Amino acid sequence: MTLRSGRHNLGRRALLHLLSSSGLTVAAPHGALAGIARLFAPGKSIDPRWTGHEESYAWRVDHSEFDDFLTRYTMRDRAGVVRVRYADVALSDRQRLVSYLQSLMAVSVGRLARAEQLAFWINSYNALTLSVVLDHYPVASIRDIDISPGLFARGPWDKRLFTVEGHPLALNEIEHRILRPIWNDPLIHYALNCAAVGCPNLRPEAFTAANAPRQQDAGARDYINDLRGVRIVNGRLRVSSIYDWFQEDFGGGEGTVLAHLSRYAETAVASTLAGAGSIAGYDYDWSLNDARNAA
Repeated sequence: MTLRSGRHNLGRRALLHLLSSSGLTVAAPHGALAGIARLFAPGKSIDPRWTGHEESYAWRVDHSEFDDFLTRYTMRDRAGVVRVRYADVALSDRQRLVSYLQSLMAVSVGRLARAEQLAFWINSYNALTLSVVLDHYPVASIRDIDISPGLFARGPWDKRLFTVEGHPLALNEIEHRILRPIWNDPLIHYALNCAAVGCPNLRPEAFTAANAPRQQDAGARDYINDLRGVRIVNGRLRVSSIYDWFQEDFGGGEGTVLAHLSRYAETAVASTLAGAGSIAGYDYDWSLNDARNAA
C-alpha cells in the first residue's frame, strides 16, 4: 500500500519521484503538497479480466505454506510493529515460499468464490512482496529495489512478476486494478503490506475466506491505535499518508477520513481525534520492516 506511479506518464512520474525521494520518512503538510501527492497517487481502475467468480465452486486454495512462513519469520517489536526476520530465512523456507507462489499461479482464480478470491489476491500480494525483498536483501527500503520499468519508476511495484491464468501481473495491478476497485473496501489497506515500517502490519497468519473479515478488522484497529496511524505532534494531529494518498477509498474528504479513524479508535485515540478537529499533516516511514532494526 504505497505511493506509486506505475500508471502515469513520464512527467507525473518525475514529479512524484521528486516529491518522495528526499529520504525514508515522508512527511507532508496539510494543504498544497498533500494535495499534489494525492493527485499523483495511483487511482483504482478495474481490470475486467478478474471480475468473474463462481459462488457455487467449493474449492479452497491451500495457504498453509504461507501461514507457516509467517508464523516462523514474523515478530512484533516493543513499538507494536510486526517485522520480518529476513536475515534468518532458511534457504529451504525461501524455496517453500517460491513454491507457494508457483502454486498460486496455477489456480484458476476466476472460478473461485468471491471470498476465496479475496484471500488469494491478498496472500499473493504479501507473499510476492516478501519474495522480492528476499531476492534483494539486504536493503534499507523496498524503494531501493529498482526493478520497475521506466526512467523515473522506483521500487518493484510495476514489474510483472506474477502470472495468473496466463496474464503477467505487477504488484501495482493486484492492488489498484483488482483489490481496490473490485472490493471497494477501505479495509483492503490494512490487509496489504509493502514491507515498510509505515505500512499497516503484515498479519502474522495467512488470509483465508473465513478469517479475512477478522484479519482486516484487527489490522485497522492495530494501525489506527498506533503512532504510525494517528499521532499528535506539537499539539496538532498528524496521520498516516495512506489517508492522503488513498483518500478516495476513505470517503473522499478529510471529514470522512476522520470518521473512519474514529470508527476503529480506542479510548485514547478517540479522545485525540475528537479534540483535534482537523488533520495538520501526513507521515510515512519507508524503512524496511526488518527485525534487525526492531525497537
